[in-house]
Amino acid sequence: MDFAWLIPLLALFTMLAFLVFALVSKQRVEGKRKNDVLPSSLAIDGDERVAKMD
Repeated sequence: MDFAWLIPLLALFTMLAFLVFALVSKQRVEGKRKNDVLPSSLAIDGDERVAKMD
């Protein structure tokens, strides 16, 4: 049996897995950017409890 085809197949599946992971991560980050409901603790209107912890 010749397993020379196994290495390229594993490489393609690995690249596909990284591509899917990158796309899902990008979608989650963009979703968090659009859903900007939490103000920064450094901003004037931020949560004072978070700023006092430092």
